[in-house]
Amino acid sequence: MLHNSDDECDLVMNLSAADRCAFVKSTPDCNMEDGFINYLHVAFCLLPPNLTPLTITLCLLWLLFLFVILGLAASKFFCPNLSAISTSLHLTHNVAGVTFLALGNGAPDIFSAMAAFSHPHTAGLAVGALFGAGIFVTTVVAGGVALVKPFTLASRPFLRDVIFYMVAVFWTFLILFRGTITLGETLGYLCLYVVYVLTVIISACIYNRQKHSQNTSVQNVAHIPEEYHSSDSSDDFPVCLSDRSIQQEYESEYRPLLPYSESTSQILLSSLNPVDNRNWRRKSWRWRMLKVLKTPVEVLLLLCVPIVDPDKEDKNWRRPLNCLHLITAPLVCVLAFRSGMYGDYMIEGQFPLWLLTLLLGLFLSAIVFCTTTNDCPPKYHPVFALLGFVASAVLISAAASEVVSLLHMLGVVLSLSNTVLGLTLLAWGNSTGDCFADITLARQGYPRMAISACFGGIIFNMLIGVGVGCLVQMITTHTDVQFEPGGLLTWILAGFLGLSLVLSFVIVPFCRFHLGRTYGIFLLIFYGIFLVIALLTEFGKIHV
Repeated sequence: MLHNSDDECDLVMNLSAADRCAFVKSTPDCNMEDGFINYLHVAFCLLPPNLTPLTITLCLLWLLFLFVILGLAASKFFCPNLSAISTSLHLTHNVAGVTFLALGNGAPDIFSAMAAFSHPHTAGLAVGALFGAGIFVTTVVAGGVALVKPFTLASRPFLRDVIFYMVAVFWTFLILFRGTITLGETLGYLCLYVVYVLTVIISACIYNRQKHSQNTSVQNVAHIPEEYHSSDSSDDFPVCLSDRSIQQEYESEYRPLLPYSESTSQILLSSLNPVDNRNWRRKSWRWRMLKVLKTPVEVLLLLCVPIVDPDKEDKNWRRPLNCLHLITAPLVCVLAFRSGMYGDYMIEGQFPLWLLTLLLGLFLSAIVFCTTTNDCPPKYHPVFALLGFVASAVLISAAASEVVSLLHMLGVVLSLSNTVLGLTLLAWGNSTGDCFADITLARQGYPRMAISACFGGIIFNMLIGVGVGCLVQMITTHTDVQFEPGGLLTWILAGFLGLSLVLSFVIVPFCRFHLGRTYGIFLLIFYGIFLVIALLTEFGKIHV
Protein backbone atom coordinates (compact mmCIF):
# COMPACT_ATOMS: atom_id res chain seq x y z
CA MET A 1 0.00 0.00 0.00
CA LEU A 2 2.81 2.42 0.76
CA HIS A 3 4.68 3.56 -2.30
CA ASN A 4 8.11 2.06 -2.80
CA SER A 5 9.86 1.94 -6.15
CA ASP A 6 12.06 -0.93 -5.00
CA ASP A 7 9.19 -3.28 -4.22
CA GLU A 8 10.53 -6.06 -6.46
CA CYS A 9 10.50 -9.10 -4.21
CA ASP A 10 7.10 -10.23 -5.50
CA LEU A 11 8.73 -10.91 -8.87
CA VAL A 12 10.66 -13.89 -7.49
CA MET A 13 7.91 -16.34 -8.44
CA ASN A 14 8.33 -15.35 -12.11
CA LEU A 15 11.83 -16.86 -12.12
CA SER A 16 12.87 -20.47 -12.37
CA ALA A 17 13.33 -22.44 -9.15
CA ALA A 18 17.13 -22.45 -9.57
CA ASP A 19 17.34 -18.64 -9.77
CA ARG A 20 15.06 -17.73 -6.88
CA CYS A 21 17.62 -18.05 -4.10
CA ALA A 22 20.12 -15.77 -5.84
CA PHE A 23 17.35 -13.25 -6.56
CA VAL A 24 16.25 -13.18 -2.90
CA LYS A 25 19.84 -12.69 -1.70
CA SER A 26 20.60 -9.93 -4.19
CA THR A 27 17.33 -7.97 -3.96
CA PRO A 28 17.27 -5.39 -1.12
CA ASP A 29 13.49 -5.52 -0.96
CA CYS A 30 13.67 -9.19 0.14
CA ASN A 31 15.76 -8.37 3.21
CA MET A 32 13.17 -8.25 5.99
CA GLU A 33 14.63 -6.21 8.85
CA ASP A 34 11.89 -7.07 11.35
CA GLY A 35 11.61 -10.59 12.67
CA PHE A 36 14.17 -13.06 13.94
CA ILE A 37 13.83 -15.28 10.86
CA ASN A 38 14.15 -14.28 7.21
CA TYR A 39 11.32 -16.45 5.91
CA LEU A 40 12.06 -15.67 2.26
CA HIS A 41 15.55 -17.14 2.66
CA VAL A 42 14.03 -20.18 4.36
CA ALA A 43 11.50 -20.71 1.58
CA PHE A 44 13.81 -20.18 -1.39
CA CYS A 45 17.32 -20.99 -0.13
CA LEU A 46 17.17 -23.32 2.84
CA LEU A 47 14.47 -25.72 1.63
CA PRO A 48 14.49 -27.30 -1.86
CA PRO A 49 11.87 -26.11 -4.39
CA ASN A 50 10.15 -29.52 -4.59
CA LEU A 51 9.21 -29.21 -0.90
CA THR A 52 7.21 -26.01 -1.33
CA PRO A 53 3.90 -27.61 -0.14
CA LEU A 54 5.71 -28.83 2.99
CA THR A 55 7.20 -25.36 3.49
CA ILE A 56 3.76 -23.76 3.31
CA THR A 57 2.33 -26.33 5.73
CA LEU A 58 5.11 -25.77 8.25
CA CYS A 59 4.73 -22.00 7.92
CA LEU A 60 0.98 -22.23 8.58
CA LEU A 61 1.62 -24.33 11.69
CA TRP A 62 4.22 -21.82 12.86
CA LEU A 63 1.74 -19.02 12.15
CA LEU A 64 -0.84 -20.77 14.33
CA PHE A 65 1.76 -21.10 17.10
CA LEU A 66 2.55 -17.37 16.85
CA PHE A 67 -1.13 -16.53 17.16
CA VAL A 68 -1.25 -18.70 20.30
CA ILE A 69 1.67 -16.70 21.72
CA LEU A 70 -0.08 -13.44 20.84
CA GLY A 71 -3.33 -14.53 22.45
CA LEU A 72 -1.76 -15.90 25.63
CA ALA A 73 0.59 -12.97 26.13
CA ALA A 74 -2.28 -10.50 25.70
CA SER A 75 -5.01 -12.25 27.71
CA LYS A 76 -3.00 -13.88 30.51
CA PHE A 77 -0.23 -11.32 31.07
CA PHE A 78 -0.64 -7.99 29.24
CA CYS A 79 -4.28 -7.42 30.14
CA PRO A 80 -4.11 -8.41 33.86
CA ASN A 81 -1.09 -6.17 34.41
CA LEU A 82 -2.84 -3.27 32.72
CA SER A 83 -5.81 -3.89 34.99
CA ALA A 84 -3.49 -3.81 38.00
CA ILE A 85 -1.93 -0.54 36.80
CA SER A 86 -5.35 1.05 36.32
CA THR A 87 -6.35 -0.10 39.82
CA SER A 88 -3.15 1.33 41.31
CA LEU A 89 -3.90 4.65 39.58
CA HIS A 90 -7.48 4.52 40.98
CA LEU A 91 -9.08 4.91 37.57
CA THR A 92 -12.83 4.46 37.18
CA HIS A 93 -14.13 1.44 35.29
CA ASN A 94 -15.19 3.56 32.31
CA VAL A 95 -11.80 5.22 31.97
CA ALA A 96 -9.97 1.92 32.45
CA GLY A 97 -12.30 0.15 30.01
CA VAL A 98 -11.71 2.48 27.08
CA THR A 99 -7.98 3.06 27.73
CA PHE A 100 -5.85 0.50 29.56
CA LEU A 101 -8.11 -2.52 29.20
CA ALA A 102 -9.02 -1.70 25.60
CA LEU A 103 -5.28 -1.74 24.93
CA GLY A 104 -5.12 -5.14 26.60
CA ASN A 105 -7.85 -6.56 24.37
CA GLY A 106 -6.49 -4.95 21.20
CA ALA A 107 -2.78 -5.52 21.81
CA PRO A 108 -2.31 -8.13 19.02
CA ASP A 109 -4.05 -5.89 16.46
CA ILE A 110 -2.18 -2.76 17.51
CA PHE A 111 1.28 -4.33 17.49
CA SER A 112 0.54 -6.15 14.22
CA ALA A 113 -0.50 -2.85 12.61
CA MET A 114 2.62 -1.10 13.91
CA ALA A 115 4.83 -3.91 12.60
CA ALA A 116 3.08 -3.86 9.21
CA PHE A 117 3.25 -0.07 8.82
CA SER A 118 6.99 -0.16 9.52
CA HIS A 119 7.71 -1.41 5.98
CA PRO A 120 6.18 -0.22 2.71
CA HIS A 121 5.65 -3.70 1.24
CA THR A 122 3.73 -4.94 4.31
CA ALA A 123 1.51 -1.90 4.93
CA GLY A 124 -1.29 -3.58 2.99
CA LEU A 125 -1.40 -6.16 5.80
CA ALA A 126 -2.25 -3.40 8.29
CA VAL A 127 -5.02 -1.93 6.14
CA GLY A 128 -6.44 -5.35 5.33
CA ALA A 129 -6.23 -6.52 8.95
CA LEU A 130 -7.83 -3.41 10.49
CA PHE A 131 -10.65 -3.27 7.94
CA GLY A 132 -11.02 -7.05 7.81
CA ALA A 133 -11.14 -7.34 11.59
CA GLY A 134 -13.75 -4.58 11.65
CA ILE A 135 -16.01 -6.50 9.27
CA PHE A 136 -15.37 -9.79 11.08
CA VAL A 137 -16.21 -8.36 14.50
CA THR A 138 -19.27 -6.35 13.44
CA THR A 139 -20.75 -9.29 11.50
CA VAL A 140 -19.47 -12.69 12.65
CA VAL A 141 -18.92 -11.85 16.33
CA ALA A 142 -22.00 -9.65 16.67
CA GLY A 143 -24.05 -12.18 14.72
CA GLY A 144 -22.79 -15.02 16.92
CA VAL A 145 -23.76 -13.11 20.06
CA ALA A 146 -27.24 -12.47 18.65
CA LEU A 147 -27.65 -16.16 17.78
CA VAL A 148 -26.48 -17.38 21.17
CA LYS A 149 -28.38 -14.86 23.30
CA PRO A 150 -31.05 -12.65 21.67
CA PHE A 151 -31.28 -9.44 23.69
CA THR A 152 -32.10 -5.74 23.62
CA LEU A 153 -29.19 -3.36 23.09
CA ALA A 154 -28.44 -0.34 25.23
CA SER A 155 -29.34 2.35 22.70
CA ARG A 156 -27.01 5.20 23.60
CA PRO A 157 -23.74 3.24 23.87
CA PHE A 158 -24.52 1.38 20.63
CA LEU A 159 -25.28 4.54 18.63
CA ARG A 160 -22.26 6.28 20.14
CA ASP A 161 -19.88 3.47 19.17
CA VAL A 162 -21.30 3.03 15.66
CA ILE A 163 -21.11 6.76 14.92
CA PHE A 164 -17.49 7.04 16.10
CA TYR A 165 -16.49 3.94 14.15
CA MET A 166 -18.18 5.21 10.98
CA VAL A 167 -16.25 8.49 11.32
CA ALA A 168 -12.97 6.56 11.73
CA VAL A 169 -13.68 4.33 8.71
CA PHE A 170 -14.73 7.27 6.51
CA TRP A 171 -11.62 9.21 7.53
CA THR A 172 -9.39 6.25 6.65
CA PHE A 173 -11.22 5.86 3.33
CA LEU A 174 -10.50 9.50 2.44
CA ILE A 175 -6.82 9.11 3.31
CA LEU A 176 -6.51 6.01 1.13
CA PHE A 177 -8.33 7.79 -1.71
CA ARG A 178 -6.10 10.88 -1.46
CA GLY A 179 -2.95 8.76 -1.19
CA THR A 180 -1.17 10.55 1.65
CA ILE A 181 -1.44 11.19 5.38
CA THR A 182 0.20 14.13 7.12
CA LEU A 183 1.41 14.50 10.67
CA GLY A 184 -1.64 16.57 11.59
CA GLU A 185 -3.99 13.90 10.29
CA THR A 186 -2.07 11.21 12.13
CA LEU A 187 -2.38 13.15 15.38
CA GLY A 188 -6.04 13.64 14.49
CA TYR A 189 -6.58 9.89 14.81
CA LEU A 190 -5.24 9.99 18.35
CA CYS A 191 -7.26 13.11 19.18
CA LEU A 192 -10.43 11.46 17.89
CA TYR A 193 -9.88 8.58 20.28
CA VAL A 194 -9.38 11.06 23.12
CA VAL A 195 -12.74 12.62 22.17
CA TYR A 196 -14.29 9.14 22.20
CA VAL A 197 -12.89 8.46 25.69
CA LEU A 198 -14.20 11.80 26.97
CA THR A 199 -17.61 11.07 25.43
CA VAL A 200 -17.75 7.73 27.23
CA ILE A 201 -16.78 9.33 30.56
CA ILE A 202 -19.19 12.26 30.25
CA SER A 203 -22.10 10.10 29.12
CA ALA A 204 -21.47 7.68 31.99
CA CYS A 205 -21.43 10.55 34.49
CA ILE A 206 -24.67 11.98 33.09
CA TYR A 207 -26.32 8.56 33.14
CA ASN A 208 -25.25 7.82 36.71
CA ARG A 209 -26.49 11.22 37.87
CA GLN A 210 -29.87 10.62 36.22
CA LYS A 211 -30.01 7.13 37.68
CA HIS A 212 -29.39 8.32 41.23
CA SER A 213 -31.97 11.09 40.87
CA GLN A 214 -34.74 8.68 40.00
CA ASN A 215 -37.00 7.66 42.86
CA THR A 216 -37.23 3.95 42.19
CA SER A 217 -38.03 1.43 44.85
CA VAL A 218 -35.34 -0.87 46.20
CA GLN A 219 -37.54 -3.87 45.50
CA ASN A 220 -37.77 -3.13 41.79
CA VAL A 221 -34.04 -2.58 41.50
CA ALA A 222 -33.31 -5.82 43.33
CA HIS A 223 -35.51 -7.84 40.97
CA ILE A 224 -34.04 -6.38 37.77
CA PRO A 225 -30.60 -7.75 36.82
CA GLU A 226 -27.90 -5.17 36.21
CA GLU A 227 -27.54 -6.53 32.68
CA TYR A 228 -30.98 -5.21 31.70
CA HIS A 229 -31.18 -1.81 33.39
CA SER A 230 -27.60 -0.67 32.79
CA SER A 231 -26.69 1.49 29.86
CA ASP A 232 -23.48 3.46 29.85
CA SER A 233 -21.92 2.56 33.15
CA SER A 234 -21.68 -1.22 32.76
CA ASP A 235 -21.35 -1.58 29.02
CA ASP A 236 -17.76 -0.41 28.78
CA PHE A 237 -16.18 -3.29 30.68
CA PRO A 238 -13.86 -5.13 28.34
CA VAL A 239 -13.69 -8.86 27.97
CA CYS A 240 -10.49 -9.34 29.94
CA LEU A 241 -11.92 -7.59 33.00
CA SER A 242 -15.07 -9.70 33.03
CA ASP A 243 -13.11 -12.92 32.54
CA ARG A 244 -10.88 -12.10 35.50
CA SER A 245 -13.90 -11.34 37.71
CA ILE A 246 -15.48 -14.69 36.86
CA GLN A 247 -12.18 -16.47 37.51
CA GLN A 248 -11.83 -14.77 40.90
CA GLU A 249 -15.31 -15.93 41.92
CA TYR A 250 -14.37 -19.47 40.88
CA GLU A 251 -11.10 -19.46 42.82
CA SER A 252 -12.69 -18.02 45.95
CA GLU A 253 -14.86 -21.14 46.30
CA TYR A 254 -11.74 -23.31 46.81
CA ARG A 255 -9.90 -21.30 49.43
CA PRO A 256 -8.59 -23.51 52.25
CA LEU A 257 -10.34 -23.14 55.58
CA LEU A 258 -7.14 -23.53 57.58
CA PRO A 259 -3.94 -21.58 56.92
CA TYR A 260 -1.34 -23.55 55.01
CA SER A 261 2.24 -22.46 54.52
CA GLU A 262 4.13 -23.67 51.45
CA SER A 263 7.88 -23.87 51.17
CA THR A 264 9.76 -21.67 48.71
CA SER A 265 10.32 -24.53 46.27
CA GLN A 266 6.65 -25.54 46.43
CA ILE A 267 5.60 -21.96 45.71
CA LEU A 268 7.91 -21.84 42.69
CA LEU A 269 6.65 -25.14 41.26
CA SER A 270 2.99 -24.34 41.82
CA SER A 271 3.43 -20.88 40.29
CA LEU A 272 4.84 -22.42 37.11
CA ASN A 273 1.95 -24.90 36.76
CA PRO A 274 -0.64 -23.37 34.38
CA VAL A 275 -3.07 -26.30 34.74
CA ASP A 276 -5.77 -26.16 37.42
CA ASN A 277 -6.54 -29.74 38.46
CA ARG A 278 -10.12 -28.90 39.44
CA ASN A 279 -10.73 -27.11 36.16
CA TRP A 280 -9.06 -29.93 34.21
CA ARG A 281 -11.57 -32.50 35.43
CA ARG A 282 -14.53 -30.33 34.47
CA LYS A 283 -13.46 -29.53 30.91
CA SER A 284 -14.03 -31.44 27.67
CA TRP A 285 -11.38 -33.42 25.86
CA ARG A 286 -11.05 -30.68 23.19
CA TRP A 287 -10.22 -28.13 25.85
CA ARG A 288 -7.68 -30.53 27.36
CA MET A 289 -5.94 -31.09 24.02
CA LEU A 290 -5.71 -27.35 23.43
CA LYS A 291 -4.43 -26.82 26.97
CA VAL A 292 -1.69 -29.41 26.45
CA LEU A 293 -0.57 -27.58 23.31
CA LYS A 294 -0.57 -24.21 25.07
CA THR A 295 1.09 -25.36 28.29
CA PRO A 296 4.75 -25.10 27.10
CA VAL A 297 4.13 -21.52 25.93
CA GLU A 298 2.38 -20.63 29.18
CA VAL A 299 5.25 -22.02 31.26
CA LEU A 300 7.81 -19.99 29.29
CA LEU A 301 5.70 -16.85 29.67
CA LEU A 302 5.24 -17.48 33.39
CA LEU A 303 9.03 -17.67 33.72
CA CYS A 304 9.51 -14.33 31.97
CA VAL A 305 6.50 -12.13 32.76
CA PRO A 306 5.24 -11.25 36.27
CA ILE A 307 1.51 -10.90 36.93
CA VAL A 308 0.02 -8.67 39.61
CA ASP A 309 -3.60 -9.37 40.53
CA PRO A 310 -5.13 -6.67 42.78
CA ASP A 311 -8.27 -8.80 43.31
CA LYS A 312 -6.36 -11.45 45.28
CA GLU A 313 -5.47 -11.06 48.92
CA ASP A 314 -1.77 -11.59 48.24
CA LYS A 315 -1.90 -9.64 44.92
CA ASN A 316 -0.52 -12.79 43.24
CA TRP A 317 2.76 -12.32 45.10
CA ARG A 318 5.02 -15.31 44.45
CA ARG A 319 8.32 -14.50 46.11
CA PRO A 320 10.68 -17.00 44.38
CA LEU A 321 9.09 -16.53 40.96
CA ASN A 322 8.92 -12.73 41.25
CA CYS A 323 12.59 -12.65 42.22
CA LEU A 324 13.34 -14.76 39.15
CA HIS A 325 11.32 -12.29 37.05
CA LEU A 326 13.75 -9.54 37.98
CA ILE A 327 16.34 -11.53 36.04
CA THR A 328 14.33 -12.97 33.16
CA ALA A 329 11.97 -10.08 32.31
CA PRO A 330 14.67 -7.41 31.66
CA LEU A 331 16.77 -9.99 29.81
CA VAL A 332 13.82 -10.89 27.57
CA CYS A 333 13.18 -7.21 26.88
CA VAL A 334 16.78 -6.69 25.76
CA LEU A 335 16.90 -9.83 23.59
CA ALA A 336 13.42 -9.47 22.04
CA PHE A 337 13.10 -5.70 21.60
CA ARG A 338 12.94 -4.81 17.89
CA SER A 339 13.58 -8.44 16.95
CA GLY A 340 16.81 -8.74 18.91
CA MET A 341 18.72 -5.81 17.45
CA TYR A 342 20.17 -5.09 20.91
CA GLY A 343 21.04 -8.71 21.63
CA ASP A 344 24.66 -8.30 20.52
CA TYR A 345 25.00 -4.60 21.39
CA MET A 346 28.32 -3.78 23.08
CA ILE A 347 28.60 -0.90 25.57
CA GLU A 348 31.63 1.16 24.56
CA GLY A 349 32.50 -1.73 22.29
CA GLN A 350 33.65 -3.79 25.28
CA PHE A 351 30.80 -5.01 27.49
CA PRO A 352 27.67 -6.76 26.17
CA LEU A 353 24.36 -5.13 27.10
CA TRP A 354 22.68 -8.45 27.88
CA LEU A 355 25.39 -9.34 30.42
CA LEU A 356 24.97 -6.00 32.19
CA THR A 357 21.21 -6.58 32.32
CA LEU A 358 21.77 -10.06 33.73
CA LEU A 359 24.10 -8.83 36.47
CA LEU A 360 21.73 -6.01 37.49
CA GLY A 361 18.85 -8.49 37.57
CA LEU A 362 20.80 -10.87 39.81
CA PHE A 363 21.65 -8.01 42.16
CA LEU A 364 18.05 -6.78 42.45
CA SER A 365 16.72 -10.32 42.75
CA ALA A 366 19.04 -11.05 45.68
CA ILE A 367 17.98 -7.86 47.47
CA VAL A 368 14.25 -8.56 47.02
CA PHE A 369 14.62 -12.20 48.09
CA CYS A 370 16.48 -11.28 51.28
CA THR A 371 14.15 -8.42 52.29
CA THR A 372 10.74 -10.05 51.67
CA THR A 373 8.76 -13.05 52.88
CA ASN A 374 6.66 -15.64 51.07
CA ASP A 375 3.39 -14.60 52.72
CA CYS A 376 3.32 -10.81 52.53
CA PRO A 377 3.83 -8.81 49.31
CA PRO A 378 6.11 -5.78 49.63
CA LYS A 379 4.81 -2.22 49.29
CA TYR A 380 6.51 -1.87 45.93
CA HIS A 381 4.80 -4.97 44.52
CA PRO A 382 2.72 -2.87 42.01
CA VAL A 383 6.04 -2.08 40.30
CA PHE A 384 6.03 -5.70 39.12
CA ALA A 385 2.83 -4.89 37.18
CA LEU A 386 4.76 -2.25 35.26
CA LEU A 387 7.58 -4.73 34.63
CA GLY A 388 5.06 -7.34 33.44
CA PHE A 389 3.39 -4.77 31.19
CA VAL A 390 6.69 -3.85 29.52
CA ALA A 391 7.86 -7.46 29.16
CA SER A 392 4.56 -8.69 27.71
CA ALA A 393 4.38 -5.70 25.36
CA VAL A 394 7.87 -6.48 24.02
CA LEU A 395 6.96 -10.15 23.53
CA ILE A 396 3.70 -9.26 21.77
CA SER A 397 5.55 -6.82 19.52
CA ALA A 398 8.18 -9.46 18.66
CA ALA A 399 5.50 -12.07 17.89
CA ALA A 400 3.56 -9.55 15.79
CA SER A 401 6.69 -8.77 13.75
CA GLU A 402 7.16 -12.48 13.10
CA VAL A 403 3.51 -12.79 12.00
CA VAL A 404 3.87 -9.89 9.55
CA SER A 405 7.13 -11.25 8.10
CA LEU A 406 5.66 -14.72 7.76
CA LEU A 407 2.48 -13.47 6.07
CA HIS A 408 4.58 -11.43 3.65
CA MET A 409 6.50 -14.58 2.69
CA LEU A 410 3.25 -16.52 2.21
CA GLY A 411 1.95 -13.72 0.02
CA VAL A 412 5.07 -13.93 -2.18
CA VAL A 413 5.00 -17.74 -2.43
CA LEU A 414 1.24 -17.99 -3.03
CA SER A 415 1.10 -14.84 -5.21
CA LEU A 416 -1.48 -13.25 -2.93
CA SER A 417 -1.70 -9.56 -2.10
CA ASN A 418 -0.96 -8.36 1.41
CA THR A 419 -4.46 -6.91 1.61
CA VAL A 420 -6.19 -10.28 1.22
CA LEU A 421 -3.77 -11.87 3.69
CA GLY A 422 -4.53 -9.10 6.14
CA LEU A 423 -8.31 -9.37 5.86
CA THR A 424 -8.22 -13.18 6.16
CA LEU A 425 -5.36 -14.81 8.07
CA LEU A 426 -4.21 -11.79 10.10
CA ALA A 427 -7.73 -10.55 10.88
CA TRP A 428 -8.96 -14.04 11.78
CA GLY A 429 -5.94 -14.81 13.92
CA ASN A 430 -6.20 -11.58 15.90
CA SER A 431 -10.01 -11.68 16.24
CA THR A 432 -10.70 -15.35 16.93
CA GLY A 433 -9.91 -15.00 20.63
CA ASP A 434 -12.25 -12.03 20.94
CA CYS A 435 -14.92 -13.99 19.06
CA PHE A 436 -14.87 -16.92 21.49
CA ALA A 437 -14.63 -14.62 24.53
CA ASP A 438 -17.57 -12.46 23.45
CA ILE A 439 -19.78 -15.45 22.62
CA THR A 440 -18.87 -17.01 25.98
CA LEU A 441 -19.88 -13.77 27.70
CA ALA A 442 -23.20 -13.85 25.85
CA ARG A 443 -23.86 -17.43 26.96
CA GLN A 444 -23.16 -16.43 30.55
CA GLY A 445 -25.88 -13.77 30.31
CA TYR A 446 -23.84 -10.68 29.39
CA PRO A 447 -24.66 -10.02 25.70
CA ARG A 448 -24.58 -6.23 26.13
CA MET A 449 -21.09 -6.42 27.55
CA ALA A 450 -20.03 -8.62 24.61
CA ILE A 451 -21.38 -6.18 22.01
CA SER A 452 -19.80 -3.25 23.82
CA ALA A 453 -16.45 -5.05 23.78
CA CYS A 454 -16.90 -5.71 20.03
CA PHE A 455 -17.37 -2.10 18.98
CA GLY A 456 -15.18 -0.47 21.63
CA GLY A 457 -12.27 -2.72 20.69
CA ILE A 458 -12.39 -2.11 16.94
CA ILE A 459 -12.65 1.67 17.46
CA PHE A 460 -9.50 1.52 19.53
CA ASN A 461 -7.75 -0.71 17.00
CA MET A 462 -8.62 1.51 14.03
CA LEU A 463 -7.74 4.87 15.58
CA ILE A 464 -4.68 3.82 17.60
CA GLY A 465 -3.49 1.26 15.02
CA VAL A 466 -3.44 3.71 12.10
CA GLY A 467 -2.45 6.69 14.24
CA VAL A 468 0.47 5.12 16.09
CA GLY A 469 1.56 3.01 13.10
CA CYS A 470 1.81 6.00 10.78
CA LEU A 471 3.31 8.18 13.51
CA VAL A 472 6.13 5.70 14.09
CA GLN A 473 6.75 5.54 10.35
CA MET A 474 6.89 9.36 10.13
CA ILE A 475 9.33 9.58 13.02
CA THR A 476 11.56 7.02 11.28
CA THR A 477 11.46 8.54 7.77
CA HIS A 478 10.82 12.23 8.68
CA THR A 479 8.32 12.46 5.81
CA ASP A 480 4.59 12.09 5.28
CA VAL A 481 3.34 8.58 4.62
CA GLN A 482 2.51 8.12 0.93
CA PHE A 483 -0.03 5.58 -0.29
CA GLU A 484 -0.34 4.10 -3.73
CA PRO A 485 -3.81 4.28 -5.30
CA GLY A 486 -5.85 1.52 -3.67
CA GLY A 487 -6.77 -1.47 -5.79
CA LEU A 488 -10.29 -2.76 -6.27
CA LEU A 489 -9.95 -5.12 -3.31
CA THR A 490 -9.18 -2.21 -0.97
CA TRP A 491 -12.29 -0.32 -2.06
CA ILE A 492 -14.42 -3.46 -1.74
CA LEU A 493 -13.07 -3.94 1.77
CA ALA A 494 -13.79 -0.34 2.80
CA GLY A 495 -17.17 -0.38 1.04
CA PHE A 496 -18.40 -3.52 2.76
CA LEU A 497 -17.23 -2.28 6.17
CA GLY A 498 -19.03 1.02 5.66
CA LEU A 499 -22.13 -0.77 4.39
CA SER A 500 -22.23 -3.10 7.40
CA LEU A 501 -22.04 -0.12 9.76
CA VAL A 502 -24.74 1.80 7.90
CA LEU A 503 -27.03 -1.24 7.89
CA SER A 504 -26.50 -1.71 11.62
CA PHE A 505 -27.14 1.99 12.19
CA VAL A 506 -30.46 1.74 10.31
CA ILE A 507 -31.72 -1.79 11.03
CA VAL A 508 -31.01 -1.98 14.76
CA PRO A 509 -33.03 1.16 15.69
CA PHE A 510 -35.77 0.00 13.28
CA CYS A 511 -35.95 -3.26 15.29
CA ARG A 512 -36.17 -1.20 18.51
CA PHE A 513 -32.61 -2.23 19.39
CA HIS A 514 -33.54 -5.89 19.75
CA LEU A 515 -30.98 -8.27 18.29
CA GLY A 516 -32.61 -11.58 17.46
CA ARG A 517 -31.51 -14.74 15.70
CA THR A 518 -32.79 -13.47 12.34
CA TYR A 519 -30.48 -10.48 12.52
CA GLY A 520 -27.60 -12.74 13.58
CA ILE A 521 -28.13 -14.98 10.53
CA PHE A 522 -28.28 -11.88 8.31
CA LEU A 523 -24.89 -10.68 9.63
CA LEU A 524 -23.26 -14.08 9.02
CA ILE A 525 -24.63 -14.20 5.45
CA PHE A 526 -23.37 -10.65 4.88
CA TYR A 527 -19.84 -11.66 5.90
CA GLY A 528 -20.00 -14.75 3.68
CA ILE A 529 -20.98 -12.61 0.67
CA PHE A 530 -18.15 -10.18 1.41
CA LEU A 531 -15.59 -12.97 1.70
CA VAL A 532 -16.67 -14.56 -1.59
CA ILE A 533 -16.52 -11.23 -3.46
CA ALA A 534 -13.13 -10.38 -1.91
CA LEU A 535 -11.60 -13.72 -2.92
CA LEU A 536 -13.07 -13.55 -6.43
CA THR A 537 -11.57 -10.08 -6.79
CA GLU A 538 -8.18 -11.30 -5.56
CA PHE A 539 -8.11 -14.13 -8.12
CA GLY A 540 -9.16 -11.84 -10.98
CA LYS A 541 -12.70 -13.12 -11.47
CA ILE A 542 -14.08 -9.67 -10.62
CA HIS A 543 -12.31 -6.70 -12.13
CA VAL A 544 -12.92 -3.24 -13.48
